[in-house]
Amino acid sequence: MDKIGLYLRESYNELVHNVTWPSYSSLQTNTILVLIGSAIFAFTIMAMDVVWKNLVSFIYDLG
Repeated sequence: MDKIGLYLRESYNELVHNVTWPSYSSLQTNTILVLIGSAIFAFTIMAMDVVWKNLVSFIYDLG
């Protein structure tokens, strides 16, 4: 049980004294970049899915 208490105290000390937290403007900028990147990735996967679906449908319609 002492190990858990020591772990919690050291974790708290690390978060309060040693971690450098980003500024609010930096956090906003990075969040926007992640959202844009995720949207681009999602649309790319969607486009690949549509092309693949149409290709497979075309091949099956031949036979």
